[in-house]
Parts: sequence; structure tokens; C-alpha cells
Amino acid sequence: MDEEQALEALSNVISALSETPFDLSLHAQHIQLAAAAGMNDQVHAARETLTTYYACGDDVWLPLIEDKKNAVDMNSVEGALSVLQAYDRAEEDYLSIPLLHQHIEFLIDRHAHFSSPDENPVLPEDPFSMEWTRDALRAVVAQGVGHITQGHLLWNALRGWEIDNLSTVLSDERSCSIRSATIVEIEDMYLERLQQCHSTNEDTFQSYSTFTTNYKAPQAYETLLVNASKIRGKARKAYEWREPYETALEQSGNSLYTFQNYVAYELRARQPDLSILSNIHERAIAEAARRRASGETGVEEALRLWWASYVDSMRRNDSPLEQQLSLFQRSIRSVPGSGEQWARYIRFLEVNNELVEERKGEPISVLYDRAFGTKLFPKDVEGMVSLFLARAGFERRVCLANLESEQSADAESALAESAVAQPLLEPQDRLSTLLDILNGGITAIRSAAKGGDSRFRLERFLCTLHRELEQSDQATKVWADAAKFHKTAYIPWLEYTNALERQGDYNEARKAFTKAAKSPLDWPEMLWEAWLAFEHSHGSAREIQDALDVVERARVQVEARRAKEAEQAGYQARQVVAEQQAAPVPVTESSGAAQGIEAPMDVDQETRGTASGVKRKAEEDPSEESKKARVEQPQTLKRDRENSTVFVGDLPPGTAEDDLTRLFKDCGAIREVKITQLPNILVATVEFVARDSVPAALTKDKKRVHDHEISVHLGWESTLYVTNFPESADDTSIRKLFMQYGHIFDVRWPSKKFKSTRRFCYVQYTSPTAARLALELHGRELEPGLSLKVYISNPERKKERTDADANVREIYVAGLSKFVTKVDLEKLFRTYGPVKDIRMALDADNHSKGFAFVEFEEERDAAKALGANNYELKKRRIAVTLSDTRVRSRRREPETGFGRNADARSRSLRIHGLPDGTQEGLLQQTMEKLAPVNRVEVFLDKHEAVVEFQSAADAARLLLLPDPFEFNGVQLRFSEGEDVPAKARNAPAATGGVFIPRNAASRPRAGLGRARNPPPAATPAAPPAAAGSQAPSGNNVPAQGKAQDDFRKMLLGGK
Repeated sequence: MDEEQALEALSNVISALSETPFDLSLHAQHIQLAAAAGMNDQVHAARETLTTYYACGDDVWLPLIEDKKNAVDMNSVEGALSVLQAYDRAEEDYLSIPLLHQHIEFLIDRHAHFSSPDENPVLPEDPFSMEWTRDALRAVVAQGVGHITQGHLLWNALRGWEIDNLSTVLSDERSCSIRSATIVEIEDMYLERLQQCHSTNEDTFQSYSTFTTNYKAPQAYETLLVNASKIRGKARKAYEWREPYETALEQSGNSLYTFQNYVAYELRARQPDLSILSNIHERAIAEAARRRASGETGVEEALRLWWASYVDSMRRNDSPLEQQLSLFQRSIRSVPGSGEQWARYIRFLEVNNELVEERKGEPISVLYDRAFGTKLFPKDVEGMVSLFLARAGFERRVCLANLESEQSADAESALAESAVAQPLLEPQDRLSTLLDILNGGITAIRSAAKGGDSRFRLERFLCTLHRELEQSDQATKVWADAAKFHKTAYIPWLEYTNALERQGDYNEARKAFTKAAKSPLDWPEMLWEAWLAFEHSHGSAREIQDALDVVERARVQVEARRAKEAEQAGYQARQVVAEQQAAPVPVTESSGAAQGIEAPMDVDQETRGTASGVKRKAEEDPSEESKKARVEQPQTLKRDRENSTVFVGDLPPGTAEDDLTRLFKDCGAIREVKITQLPNILVATVEFVARDSVPAALTKDKKRVHDHEISVHLGWESTLYVTNFPESADDTSIRKLFMQYGHIFDVRWPSKKFKSTRRFCYVQYTSPTAARLALELHGRELEPGLSLKVYISNPERKKERTDADANVREIYVAGLSKFVTKVDLEKLFRTYGPVKDIRMALDADNHSKGFAFVEFEEERDAAKALGANNYELKKRRIAVTLSDTRVRSRRREPETGFGRNADARSRSLRIHGLPDGTQEGLLQQTMEKLAPVNRVEVFLDKHEAVVEFQSAADAARLLLLPDPFEFNGVQLRFSEGEDVPAKARNAPAATGGVFIPRNAASRPRAGLGRARNPPPAATPAAPPAAAGSQAPSGNNVPAQGKAQDDFRKMLLGGK
């Protein structure tokens, strides 16, 4: 946009901010527009405005502090102190080690400046004196020293400053007392640090050893080191326990999910270490705030949850009240839109009223007005309900205390104690305030959401209050209004009729029951039961009959409606099942032969026929077999693994399969239980025989195994379908990309039997939360023009994810002009049918390299598109063929001269001893690092695989490798083929080479131009000759070649 448009947009944003100053997105636009316009003063003002309403991170505070340094006289004490005030404000928001480190450097620098002879402070309490600076530095270090892996950066800076000062003192022989005191302070600092849990404890110990050598008496060295070694033992052990979590944080890029596991570990202790627990929360909150500032979605809710966890953890572990108050004050600056956090703050001040009396905390009425002054709750029902309940609960308790105080002799003292430092109001005025809060809250919530509060919390609160005040008619009116607004909810109707019954107004109650019974309620049975109970208690026989008639008619209507809904749901379910069953399945050899589709690799395949591999016996008349009627074989039920499996997480160590079997035994028949030990976590999958068992299994969520709460969810809910990543991506790179969001249970790669360019995989986490967080990767460009696609792997969309027939739906377009674009190709080929995808090779200038692949939704459309062959596009004739290389391979023989199967065998090697659960996709990734691969076929039952390479030379080279290769931690080797059976070891060797297939050897066959051998004479059957014995001769017996033993005898000099 031009300058005028930029100024206008900036003006509009500033105007909008004046009306809604707590709109974080407007603040971000304010900064961006001012920066784009090059208005540095406006950028500074925008950042200052943001810090007024929100807590901010380094990206805002560091530029502001730098501006402050440039704006003030740094050589004056007043100017330096104003910069320090900016540092203090920044550090109140979020924990930042870089910010704290910069603060320390500033203090050290200014101390050095003001310690010069011309500027040396006179008194110890003067700013930037030695004592003042030491206290300031230690206060800064204390804020971040609890950071286990980065706190040493701050402590080391303080230590270095102290050592430098000690060297200065030592140069002055007249300052012996100062030197001794400084040495003692530094030694105490070392000993205190050695007792703290941190990652550089060993470095600190070595530094302390150097310090004692330089500044302590030699004879005391050994005693001091032994004592230091003892006191640091507990800290070292504490870090060893936490090191796996710190490592996981580093590997995951400070994943919020990993922080969650870290906090859960700390809270399992009987007496959690509050300093470490506090620091973990500070780090997680700072990370969540950083992600929110960068525009990540879904982080706002995570930030709210982290603040709630932080304040609750400190409260439950009895941290000092001032610390808890500070946390609440910081939290509402960080998440001012969290009604639950404001409500927690209100309850905290009510419980700890001394903070308000001492004016450390705000009055609750002021806090309540501040919350709604943010204007962040117009659509947040839960937030508003929490706020209304917190304020109403406080006012109610004050009202009741005031009413009791009127009857007490000590009314004045009781009122002072119960008012919690609020403005003193007359009881009637406070009651009026309470009613206004509740009535206004109900109205606001119904305006915020169409359905209002489905739990009717404010209505229940208000009715209870009216009953306490003996205003039953007002309570009845509340439920009457609620029933009028919530026409389909049974709860307000039930409460309304109960209120009428309590008043003794039976006729009105009967009318209400009649009206409600004719309404489409969400749970009509509850109302019918209540009505009949009411009539049995208060009605006549006729009224009971009338009620039964109305209920029966309503029941018929409800059952009819539900039957229709069930029929529709059943139809939809059948459609889903039909689509899943229609999904392509791996092609067997017989179906491949029948349909003209290539079957899985045929390597060392046994000849079909009888078990002996010979011709069918003469008595087996083929005519009899052909006359038999065809009987459809019963179809085996398809294993529905995705819909029949639940994932069990948070298992305690030592959990066995029997524990889970006992837990889920009442849910249905269990097919398989598989327990997996991941780093720092134990998980399991439980697969049932039928998918109907899963709903019952999900009820086991939050149950306990060995006194440890577990989690249970559907397996697919924590599984992601990931596609459109670069061709160079492998298992390691995908895991590294996704592990930042949580623990990865497994990454499953597809076989490339159907399409060699398949680029998708399934990433399964140990929790659905991690999977939902990882959805933010959807649309991220890992390479220019290649946007990653990430979806929850819903089984109902399984057919959409299947690409087994993708090759026959794809065409190859060659001869393109370099000026052709994807849009041109789509415009041309969509005339033949819906186009699913276009892949075009581009050069460095984003021009076409001359070829592209176009994938259609349907196979028939791809066939029709072949008509575009020789079409002129941008003055070039294009060539269009099917991209399926297997289709082309069936039309010509390999250049080796062998048949297709024989040629494939010459390029294929077998691998034995594969680990359980080997994935074809992962194995192919490993093989492609050794040589170009065509296909990989894994035989799970045999723990074997056959790898077809692109050239026989590569296969021969790999066969002769001296060392084995590693796959999933297992050492493997290549071999030519299957092990030879014992009974065939002495059979004549096939001629040819190493890679000549078995069926390539010539063998005599009957037919045109070949004479059948005459049948042998009818002689008694002789026993088989021993190996190496002379074969009988005769015209009727073919000559037999030399056996292996004969060849061995010849080499040994025998005959």
C-alpha cells in the first residue's frame, strides 16, 4: 500500500484501539503498520501502549529498553536508574534469561562507570556503590537462577564480577578486613550454588576448587573440597532425576506437552520443590506467550491453563501470600480475557482479606469492574459465568454476614471483619447489588450465546438466594423465564414444576407439565416420570389417567422421531462401512492375474499345483471339477484395527498385559494388548475383536492402575495423516519436526508397491492433545511452493487417503513449453474430468522443465485425457501417456532378454531375520541409502523381505558386502534367495550365473518339434541310488550330471 493508505490504516487501528484497548490483534497490527511505514516514533508508542494493557516478551521489551538508553543521559545516575526501572517492568511479565543477562551487564557496566574517581558514590546505599550493586545483581540472579539449564549464565556473570572485585581488593594491602569479608561472601555464594539443582554443578565444583586454591589456606583445601562434595550430592541426584525431562525439552523445542509431563513429575513428590516447580511454570508460560505473539493458533487457551496450574500449585503447597498475589497480578496482565483467572483472583482476595486491608490487593468490586472493563467477554459464556459466580458468591456471603450482625451484640466488629475492606453499604443496598449482578448476568449470558448456560448455574444460584430470603414466588419466576427461553431443555421445566409444587400451586404445575410434555425436550423421560409422580401425589384418578394418555402420545411421537433419526444414522454408518470395504486392498496373485494388475513381487515362488509340484493325477478328471457348481466362499470379516483400538497412556512402570486385560475384560473380547516403553513414558494399545467394545473401553479413562491415573482414548484421535512433504524427508526428519508437540508413539510409512512417489505417513502421538497442537504445521512450507498437509487421521476418510490405484489415474505430459504453468494444464485437462493434483518440475526461474504429472479423481478420466496427445499448447506439441511404469512394462520385455519375473529376480535380494513389525516404507528408506530401489516386499510371518533394485550390478555389489547393515538396531545381511531344502541339496546345480532365475533354465517340454521319450520298461521299482554312486545307463534313462561330492573328490585328487 502507498503512504496515504498506510497512514489511513494506521489511523483506523488507533481509533479501534481507543474503543477496545485489550484487543491483542489490533496491537499487533499497530506495530506492524507503524514499522512498515518507517515511523520509528510510532513503533515505540505502539509498543509502549501494548505494555500498558498486556504482559510482553523480549520482542517488545528489548527494543523499548534500547530506545530508553538512547533517550536518557546514561552518564547520569538519574538516567541509569530510569533504564533500570524499565528492566524491572520487563522482568515482571515473563521469565527471560537473555533479558536478565542484559540487565546484569548493564549494572556491571554502570557500576564500573560510577566507580571512577570522579564519580565514586560516597555512601554504601548510594546507587551503583559496591554494596548497592551487589544487592541489585543478586536480586536479578535470583529471578533466573532456578532455571536448571540456563541459570548458570546469570550466576557465572555475578561470580565473575565478584572475583574481579576481589582481585582489586587484593591489590590494596591496607584492605585486609574487606578482603577477608569478600572471600567469605564468595565462598558462601559457591556453597549455596552447589546445593542448587542445575546442569553445571560439576563446573561449579571445579571453579570452587580453583577458588579455594587461590584464596584459601593450602592446609584447608582437602577439608573444604570434601565438605563441598558432600553438600552437592543431593543437588546432583536431583538433576539426574530431571535430566531426561530437560533433554526432552531441548529435543522437542520446548514443547508445551513436554512441560506438562515435567510438571506432572514434580507434583508426584510428597513435598515438591517449589523453586523448581515455579521455574518450570515460568518457562512454560514464557514459551506459550512467545508462541502467542508469533501468531500460533490455540496457544491462548494453553497459556490460560498454565497460569491456572501455576497459581493452584503455589496455593496447594502453601507458598507465601505475597508471591501468590504477585502471580495473580501478573496472570491477569498476561491473559486478561480469562474469566476463570479473574474469578480465582476474586476468591483469593476474599479468603486472604488481610491483603486488601493492608492495601496490597484491590477491593473485589474494583477488580470485578476491571475484568468487565476489558470488553473481552461478550461471547465467552464460561468466562462470564465464572466471574458472575465469584462476585455473587462474595456478595452473598457478605449479605448473610450483615444480616447476622444485625442480631449480634457485637455488630460493628462483625461487620468490619466480614466486609473484607469493601465500601460499607447498608444490607439492603448490598442485597440489591447482589440481585442486580445475578439478573444482569443471566441476561448477558443469554445474549452471548443462543443456548445460554446449559448448566443453569446462575439460575440455580438466584433461586437458592430467593428461597433463603423466603421469596418463593421470585424463585418460581426465575425458572418460568428459563423454561420460556430454553424451550427444549428439560431442566428448567423440571425446576419450574418443582417450584410450583412447593408453592402448592398444583393447577399451574399441571399446566406446565402438559405444555412441557408436548415440547421436543432433550430428555423427555425425566419430565414424564416427574409428572406421573406429581399426579400420584396430588392428582385424582382422572387426572392420573389424563397424564398417562398425554405421556403415551408423547412417547409414541418421541419414539417415532428417534426411530427416524436412528434409521438415518444407520444409513450413514452403512455408507461409511461400504466405503471402507470398497477401499483398495493389497492385490493377490490370483486377482492380479485375473484383472491384469501386477501382483506383489514373485521371487522364488513355488510352482502352483499339488503339494509335490507335479502334474495332477490321471484319476483327477478335470471335467468333473469343471462340472461342480461354484460356491462362494464365506468372506472373512475384515480386521477393523483403526475403529477397534484404544490407546492407553500414562501407565505406571511395571504395568503388565494382565493388568490391562483385567481392566478391559468387561468391555468385550480382546484381540491383542501391546505395551510399549517410550522414553520417560509407558503406553499401550488394546485392540478389541469388535468395534462395539470401544465405547465401553473409553469409560476407563481416568481409572487407576496400581494407584496411578491412566488415560484412554481412541487410537486414531492421536494419529495424524501427513502428506505433501519434500521427497527427501525420511523417518528421522519427520520425527524431529513433530516431536516438539508431544511424545511420538509411532511413525508409519506406506509401502511403495503401488506408487513409487507416494509421500505420506501417519504420525501417532501418545495423546490427542499433542496431535491437535501439531495441526499448526498444516500449511507450513518446508520447501518453497510445497505446503505441508496435516490432518487428524479419521477412519471415515480412509478411502480419501488411499492411493493404491493412483498410477492408473495419473498421466505423464512431456514436451511442454517453459512458459506453461499449472493453471494452463488445469484449464486443459479439467475438460476430461476433475483434476486432483498437478506436479510440474520447475527450474531455478520457476519455469517449466518440460514435463509434468497430472492426477485425476477417476481412472476413466485419465484414459480420456490420453486424447490430448499431440495437442498444441503454447506453440508446442505435447505428448501424453499414462505415468504408470508397470503398465508400460507389460507391453515390452526387459533388455536382459529374460522374462519380467526373471529380470526382477536378477535384480532382487532377500533379507532374513527382520525385527517384528517391520514397515516396508522404513525398510525402503534404509535400502535407498545403499542403492536405487524399485520395490520392497516384506513377509511379516517369515521375518523376511525381498528388495528389487534398479540394476543387477547394485544387487551383486550389495551381495558381496563384507559387513552387515543395520536396521532398527538389528544387524542384517543380503542373500540370493531362500535357503535350499535339505532334500534338494544334492540336486544338480542350475546352470547360468548367480542371477539366472530358476525358470530361465531350459527344460525339455513336449510339443511341436519335440519327441516324447518312450515310456520306461516295466521293471520293478529300484531304490534311489546313493549320492555319488554310478547311475544306470541305458537308452531309456537320461544321463545324470556330476554331483557336488564328485566335484569335491576331483579337487582332492580322488576319482
